[in-house]
Amino acid sequence: MSSAESVDRDGAGDPVVVREVRILEGPNLYFPRPAVKVSLSLPGYQAAAQAQMRQLAEELGLRRAAPGKPHTEQRHRFLVRLVSVVLRRVGARAGSRLAVRGRTVADLDDVVVAFPWRSRGRGQALGEALGEVLRAMLTGQGGEEALAGAADRVAAAERGAPPAQLRPRIPVASITGTNGKTSTTRLLAHMGMTAGLRTGWSSTEGVFVQGERVVSGDYSGPSGGRHVLTAPGVQLGILETARGGLLLKGMGVVHNDVSVVTNVTADHLGLHGVDTVDQLAEVKSIITRVTRKEGWVVLNGDDPRVRAMATQASGRIWMFSLHPDSPALREALDSGGRGITVLDGDIVILRRDADPERLVRVVDVPMTLSGLSEHNIANALAATAAALGLGLPREHVVEGLRTFAPDLQHNPGRMNVWTVPLPAGGKGTVIVDLAHNEAGLDALLTVAEGLRPPGSRVHLGLGGVGDRTDDILVGLGEMAGRRADRVEITHKGHYLRGRTLEGLEAQFVQGLANVGAVAAGVSATEVEGLAALVEHMAEGDVGALMCHAERPAVVQWLEEHGATADTPRQIRRKVIAARGEHELESVLAAVADQRGADRVSAARDLVEAHPGDPRLVYELASALDADGDEESAVVHYRAALAQGLREPHRFRAQVQLASSMRTLGQRAEAAELLAEVAASRPDSAAVAVLRALLAADEGHAEDGVAGLVDFVMTHATGADDVGYRPAMLAYAQALRG
Repeated sequence: MSSAESVDRDGAGDPVVVREVRILEGPNLYFPRPAVKVSLSLPGYQAAAQAQMRQLAEELGLRRAAPGKPHTEQRHRFLVRLVSVVLRRVGARAGSRLAVRGRTVADLDDVVVAFPWRSRGRGQALGEALGEVLRAMLTGQGGEEALAGAADRVAAAERGAPPAQLRPRIPVASITGTNGKTSTTRLLAHMGMTAGLRTGWSSTEGVFVQGERVVSGDYSGPSGGRHVLTAPGVQLGILETARGGLLLKGMGVVHNDVSVVTNVTADHLGLHGVDTVDQLAEVKSIITRVTRKEGWVVLNGDDPRVRAMATQASGRIWMFSLHPDSPALREALDSGGRGITVLDGDIVILRRDADPERLVRVVDVPMTLSGLSEHNIANALAATAAALGLGLPREHVVEGLRTFAPDLQHNPGRMNVWTVPLPAGGKGTVIVDLAHNEAGLDALLTVAEGLRPPGSRVHLGLGGVGDRTDDILVGLGEMAGRRADRVEITHKGHYLRGRTLEGLEAQFVQGLANVGAVAAGVSATEVEGLAALVEHMAEGDVGALMCHAERPAVVQWLEEHGATADTPRQIRRKVIAARGEHELESVLAAVADQRGADRVSAARDLVEAHPGDPRLVYELASALDADGDEESAVVHYRAALAQGLREPHRFRAQVQLASSMRTLGQRAEAAELLAEVAASRPDSAAVAVLRALLAADEGHAEDGVAGLVDFVMTHATGADDVGYRPAMLAYAQALRG
């Protein structure tokens, strides 16, 4: 029987069932060395009378035994203690003094015990023998004889192969967390290559050496570490370490030089005995307990569960936080560790009794999307601390931060931003990201909102995988309904994992309904979902796609439809535009401070240096207008609007254009433009005043005054004013005759 094979029986009517004997090859949840994990179901023990359990406890020498009533949590914990003692007894008779650790799981009938092993054969035999001994003791069919027989079989078992553990001969970093593992792994590997080291890394997408994939598949477990550390010539190993591998096989290396934990949130709960976020955090902490004493444990100080790992970590603590005054940073420094954070917009290193060491501005780190993506700022902090902890030179670490882009080359599938031609005309933005849980969706929507210009909408391709709990899936729907303007449910048939498409969809629909939203459509694939997003997008809109298995096909669709991947500079422009600003905002402010011909000349120079930029054309029009050249101003106002000038400057250009046309005697055109603007901005006092002035220009002063009265009284909020509103509006109507 293989190490991962179950000894499961049907269990119907069986008082004791050995569900699985699992060989853990490396550091694990139970021990910092290889262990055997035995999963048992003990319905007979849970149902037995208290008197029988007390008698067994007395026979086994269990002091102060309190078995509790049948089918209770008290009994559950008693059974862990009892099984642990039986296991030690068998081991002792077979000639081994065992360390045993046990724990309860969600089902009251089930317990888990684990013990270290040195010989595979004997460890496996001991795990398999445990059930037979427990059954004999419960049924009174010669418990002592069964114990002796089991011990004899264990002692006679072939020793088998020793643990297949790797003792790294090169620097190694292990990276885990619910979100950000892959991005942090890739960035740290990029820093290693930037420093001139031949770097290998493992991840959920394969094993890579110097950026070339040498093995495809999910290698975020022990086998990934073996591939990396045995690859020819590798000088630095970066190991993405996922929950599944830690639980099912243990770590693939005996120790690491640096460990990184990015965060811990609800994900994959209800699998392999992990039912709560606290239990998940315990699993993630394994890598921190095998870090060399002189190594560094890099922890997220903004996540309480991760921060708490510092108490049992074996290496020195390097805490990262987005908040420079975080207590977690102070604790790390006080204990002789280090910190890394953002101060005045710079990534800085903190040491005790020293001033902050500034490395690079956040906006100059492309991975952060010009500072928009907070979760990637955190990933950048983690990778930077890990790189410096591994001994990489500071200048190469900074260069790595400056040159690692959120694109298909450096970080495929993570916040990849595209500019897409739209069927309705114009262009929009599409973001492709894994976003596999609530934290991931929150990060994706935050970026989408940060790239959305004023007045534009966010379209979301909402999807998920089947091994999430109902609460998590409903939560994704609720978040989507609250924050996206349009939601397209986008199925991922490769990741149903026991659910049906209809069942998965029902959870999303429920979540949307909980916040008063509905899905605008349902797509069978991610590619179809992307097409639906783009079809309904208007100029400036942002589409956000939660993309898993179909990423290559999604990229192919984008390229076939004329989309182009955004460069860091293009992303920076979009972030600034979404704030209603311009990348030359400080320059424009200086131009606006000038007067007369100097202002016009400076504005014209900007337009010539950046042709086709509607905001700069608008600024030139404003300068000409202020200098008294309304005729030229009108030409440039029209040009800026035709080139797609966006809010808030579009409205300003329309008002200023109408004013200039009035000055030039083009009153009919001005009136037509103001009527159009008033329909969308009925609250604008400037529009109301200009319309009144135009009426007066045409000899209809009474109509103009009436319009102003209408505007003032409609928008008046004072208690006395509101009381006079009907009378004043009646006066206005009388003026119109």
